[in-house]
Formats: sequence, structure tokens, C-alpha cells
Amino acid sequence: MNTPPRVVVLTGAGISAESGLKTFRDNNGLWEEHSVEDVATPEAFARNPELVYRFYNERRMQLTTDCVNPNAAHEALVTLERALKDRFTLITQNVDDLHERAGSERILHMHGKLLSSRCVTTNKTFECKIAFDGQTVCACCNTATLRPDIVWFGEMPLYMEEISQDIANADIFLAIGTSGNVYPAAGFVINAKDSGAQCIELNLEPSANNWLFDESISGNATEIVPAFVTRLIKEYYL
Repeated sequence: MNTPPRVVVLTGAGISAESGLKTFRDNNGLWEEHSVEDVATPEAFARNPELVYRFYNERRMQLTTDCVNPNAAHEALVTLERALKDRFTLITQNVDDLHERAGSERILHMHGKLLSSRCVTTNKTFECKIAFDGQTVCACCNTATLRPDIVWFGEMPLYMEEISQDIANADIFLAIGTSGNVYPAAGFVINAKDSGAQCIELNLEPSANNWLFDESISGNATEIVPAFVTRLIKEYYL
């Protein structure tokens, strides 16, 4: 029997597109008709907090509607996680909760969570499924110091130490639904290759860094991810 591989999966917006969830950034580089500089930087929050609060409140409302649900790609990764147990790590660039709703547990949200708020004074986070703004009082310090729990451009992504260690130990690195444009995530494939991992991209169309992967599979995530997971489980008798 083959030794089960250590698998690290990186997911991007493409895995959630078939769940009825709009991707933040369109082909023009705008986030829901707003520039990144207006809604996704610390400077934007300092300059116009009302706009930033409203932007993320609208995204949060969209995520919690009945028409947005995990799809077959999310569910396939849960199957793989349960087969591999502690030899599996899921890293996501997404701020939605679709992986969790599908059943994923070993997950690192490197860009934060939409359904969470963060105190700028203590850095504590709180589950938050409703709208909040600059007048909302923080439970930990009783002051109005809450911001969206989102990693904005110019801020350091979360869990980088854990991510680096997991990638260094990976036998297989999968990138699913990623653009290959956003760093540091776009560089994970280089780190994985340097550590000897087999690198595979599963995407609707080739990403910007597609040439770095050992194998590329194109198609809808709801089709190619379950098929690849089935292939992997059969190959390693999981």
C-alpha cells in the first residue's frame, strides 16, 4: 500500500464562482465597481470608513443568502481531507465560509473572513453575520474599534509561518481557482517545487503562473475537482 501523500491545497475565487458568489474583482480590476484603493486598503478605511463598512456589509449579506451554498468542488475537498486526515492542509485566499459549510476543518484563511470582525485595539476577532459600522461597540474593550476581519492590500497575510511549513512538507500541491496574480499566494507553487512537491493546477482557464505547474487541468471546478480527488484516492488506495 502506498504511503498517503501530504497534500496542500490552495483555493481562490474560482472555486466559489459556481456557488452563486460573485468574485470581488472583475476583468477591469474593479471590486464590485469600486477600485481596490477605495475599499481594500488601510488608507481607504482611514479616508472613508463608511464606504468600506458598506462595501463589506453588502458582501456579507450576499454570502448569507439562501442561494449561496457550497458546491461539489468544496465537498470533494472535504472527502480528501477525511481520507488524508492530518496529512492534508487547505489554504484559502477566499474570505467566504463555503469551505467550512461544506465540512472542511483543516483550513487556513490567509486573507481573513467576511463573517468576522476585528478589534483594531486588541486584534481579537468576533463572529459577525450582521452589518456593523463605525458606531458598533467592540465586546472586548467596549469602544467602537471594529473593522472588517479582512487582510487588505499592503497588510501581511495571516498564518504565513504555518503555510510555509506545510508547503515545505508537501508531496502534492494543488492550486484550485486561483489567478496566479496575487502574492504571496502566487509564489507558493515555487516554494512547493523547491521542496520537491508535485504541483498541479485545476482552473477554469490557465492562470498567470500556469507554466510553473507540473500538470494543468482546465474546466469547471465542480467537475474537475471531484474527478481529481477520485483519481488521487484511487492512486493511493485512500
